[in-house]
Amino acid sequence: MLNTIAPPDDRLVAFFRKNLLDWSLENPRPMPWKGETDPYKIWLSEIILQQTRVEQGLPYYQKFVAKYPRVQQLADAPEDEVMKLWEGLGYYTRARNLHAAAKFIADELGGIFPNTYEGIRRLKGVGAYTASAIASFAYGLPHAVLDGNVYRVLARFFGIETSTDTPAAQKLFAALAQNLLNPDFPAAHNQAMMDFGATCCTPKQARCPDCPLWSECQAYRMDKVSELPLKSKGLVKKNRLFHYLVFNHQGHVYVRKRSGKDIWRGLWEFPQTDGPVQGADFGASVVRESIPFRQLLTHQAVTAVFFEIDLPDDIPDEIFQNPLFEGCERISRKELKKNIAFPRVIDCYLQNIVLTLN
Repeated sequence: MLNTIAPPDDRLVAFFRKNLLDWSLENPRPMPWKGETDPYKIWLSEIILQQTRVEQGLPYYQKFVAKYPRVQQLADAPEDEVMKLWEGLGYYTRARNLHAAAKFIADELGGIFPNTYEGIRRLKGVGAYTASAIASFAYGLPHAVLDGNVYRVLARFFGIETSTDTPAAQKLFAALAQNLLNPDFPAAHNQAMMDFGATCCTPKQARCPDCPLWSECQAYRMDKVSELPLKSKGLVKKNRLFHYLVFNHQGHVYVRKRSGKDIWRGLWEFPQTDGPVQGADFGASVVRESIPFRQLLTHQAVTAVFFEIDLPDDIPDEIFQNPLFEGCERISRKELKKNIAFPRVIDCYLQNIVLTLN
């Protein structure tokens, strides 16, 4: 069990800083946000890249900057518009927090992005890593970032054989990262750390022969590069099955916005049921059933099956007394993909509708 991480001596700190920055200069990794000093754009990039690969997040960053070049424009945007622009990126809490933080900056801070670590940390959805990244990149403040890439580099370089995903370990790794931070070049150092972990000290098949730190790397010396960093047991995913009812009526369908504290809050969906689907219950004789569509979330594995039901032209009023229609809005099928955001599993269904008679 890890209790302490001894601060590295001055020689090792100097070695680490110099070789890391030299490597960074020789191995540039161009990104649209690199070298950016506008805190708003840095914030956008960091929120979008949370739990997201750069290749996936890049087009979203470009869309958001083009649509909302200033924080005030993001704050003024309707929530549904923001969620629609975010559609497909996942982890939608990020989009809601992004919008809420933009409103806070616009309404409470006069549209001025905070310029201290503590001020940035107050923004909704901003944790220690994101605040450190913005503080160093936008304002040159000496705050070390600590993300998955940095954990991996530190665990291997210092040969730390303990799980990185415990609160105690996170605190100690943060102190170690801060000790190594080059106070004269915090932005360059932080960027180099992340790039180095992403392209050289990678999770699998690390490029040790190309590593500028190999001579002092404890994992390399112990032949444990592939074993570090250690993590606790993986999460057990909860399996969920959703039955969605797609009521067709004269080119329209019925959808509603998800609320509460469950997944996908703020996104739209079709009426949902856990029981058997009978078209006769809605005055229809034919029900078409889709193949299963699946989406993996951090803690859940969702399977969705869609049942298309053609409602009669003259819908009896009593049908709308069914709780399934509570909170529903009638919307043209043509408008489904234009103005409202769906969870990915529904989006996949709409793009790849495969139906059989039930």
